[in-house]
Amino acid sequence: MNKTKLFCMLGLGMLTTGIAQTKTDSISVEKLDEVVVTDSRFVLKRENSGKVITKITSEDLEKLQGQSIAEIIGRTVGVEVNGVRSNAGQNLSYFIRGGRNRQVLVLIDGIQVTDASQIANDYDLRLLNADQVESIEILKGASSTLYGTGAATAVINIKLKEASKKAFNLNLRSALGTNQSSDENNYAIEDFRNSISVNGSMGEFNYLASFGHQFTDGLSAIKGGTESDAFNSYNGNIKLGYKFNNTFKLNTYASFDRFKVEFDDSFGMMDADNVSYSKQYRIGVSPEFKYNKGSFTINAAYSDVEREIESSFPSMFNAQNIVVDAFNRYNFSNEFYTVIGVNYQDNQMESFSIPFGETEFSQAIDPEKAQFKITDPYANVVYVSDFGLNLNAGLRINNHSEYGSHLVYSLNPSYKVDLDFGYIKGLASYSTAFITPSLFQLFEPSYGNVDLQPEENQTIEVGAEVSIKDKATFSLVYFNRNEDSFIDFIDTGGFVFQYQNIEESFTASGFELVTQAKLTNTLNINFNASYTKLDEDLSLRIPEIKVNTRIDYQLCNVTVISLSYQFNDEREDVVFNNTTFENDPVTLQSYGLLDFYISHKIINNKMTFFANVTNIFNEEYQELFGFATRGRGFSLGFNLML
Repeated sequence: MNKTKLFCMLGLGMLTTGIAQTKTDSISVEKLDEVVVTDSRFVLKRENSGKVITKITSEDLEKLQGQSIAEIIGRTVGVEVNGVRSNAGQNLSYFIRGGRNRQVLVLIDGIQVTDASQIANDYDLRLLNADQVESIEILKGASSTLYGTGAATAVINIKLKEASKKAFNLNLRSALGTNQSSDENNYAIEDFRNSISVNGSMGEFNYLASFGHQFTDGLSAIKGGTESDAFNSYNGNIKLGYKFNNTFKLNTYASFDRFKVEFDDSFGMMDADNVSYSKQYRIGVSPEFKYNKGSFTINAAYSDVEREIESSFPSMFNAQNIVVDAFNRYNFSNEFYTVIGVNYQDNQMESFSIPFGETEFSQAIDPEKAQFKITDPYANVVYVSDFGLNLNAGLRINNHSEYGSHLVYSLNPSYKVDLDFGYIKGLASYSTAFITPSLFQLFEPSYGNVDLQPEENQTIEVGAEVSIKDKATFSLVYFNRNEDSFIDFIDTGGFVFQYQNIEESFTASGFELVTQAKLTNTLNINFNASYTKLDEDLSLRIPEIKVNTRIDYQLCNVTVISLSYQFNDEREDVVFNNTTFENDPVTLQSYGLLDFYISHKIINNKMTFFANVTNIFNEEYQELFGFATRGRGFSLGFNLML
């Protein structure tokens, strides 16, 4: 069957299948009454924010069931999450505005989450179960003034689910699907995802406990591999809260996340029985005291990460991280908001390897040396006028135990004009950011460099947004990011490598376009596109042009269907040459993927059945050179709320 016939049959099926629910299945990026938090730590109307923010609500996530958090984030404007369509255990790379993992900061319930044992000090989104997430805000641009190190190109703020108002609420979700490359046709059930959550409120006390599991097999890590490589993950989360009175409440939480990944030999590009284990444990407490016109909050968390790699080069990593963020929010008036706080971090790691010719592990990185502390005082001010002018400004002093003090700041004015049909808003910003060297880059005995300085970024943004009431929203943003003191892995001669700061500056610039329109009462369209221009040294695996679009069609009040399309431009990658011992450049061809989704509710909307068909045309493509990607896939699942 050719693609034209298949597409026509799909369209006919869409028109005859059933009926749509009243809410759409799109990621509603732009809404007039939408509120955002990440850009200021205050609940502000989106129209009064001068930042570039994508918000993914709980309603959106409910109707994107069967997808991982990384897949959902990768469909938003200007974001490329490399590895989400490969083997389930593939390492993920977060490319936003030409940045890398170390320039993207992940928050969970407002707290920085990092892995001090990683080279990039980044959080692994594979650890997170999508069923535990309530909403996501993606704040692009340099945001170190509010969030510190790593917030150079984006902040991904993930809010976990909270307890319901009922005394007892049970949620069950299960999905199964296929998992294979485009040249396979067996369509065996190889992907299993299950979760359970119980939560509720009893007087001033509330609770939530959830557990999730994913097992995915059937696809080799490398392209053309004859043995499949499985991914097996478990997630648990518990949250307890108590409201003592109208002025004081206390929330506590604990979580564990672990996975086991089978992977192949990426140097020889051959099947191998390699295994990677990762475990993370987190506990935290968050007291909040409210008073007239303000509140004082402490977010404190401790995390412990253990990683073990079984391969030809076995190794073990342990890392501990303490974060305490204490801040005071104060409303001088309905127009003037301030945040003053201090952020403290204590990071420590150790590693073990087996020296050449030996059989037992030896300590490679000493935790007594591989440790640093960060103490950052910061302040942020928001002004929302009654004549359209809005201003967001802040500064932060980073005090690092290894390299001293560093100042960052931001200035973000915007101006909104209310019109009969909606509003027009213009925005501009200039912000600086820094990226602290990781413990691995500082203290690894063979490659580390204790003289490293933080990377520095300066970002300029200019944009406009037009909103037509209840009909459409259009936004266009230009950004220009300059990067200094870039940390690279340098060959110093004789195959001796070391992490060093590069004296040369690099530039990334581009445009981001978002359109969301309600064409009829039953038909919605979301479209976003990004153009990213990069210096050659920054362009690895980053598409110059990326497009996402989603069409949602309601058939009745209980059924919705959607078509989504993603286009990724050609990208540059490198492959290691075993003869010359150097990296050779390769070009990955552009590709476009069409996906289909349907959901249907029964039993008074308490049970939802959903199904996905991904990569409908079974297109063959590569995210990373030499590694496998998923072909056409089918999944079916249900969600039950009691």
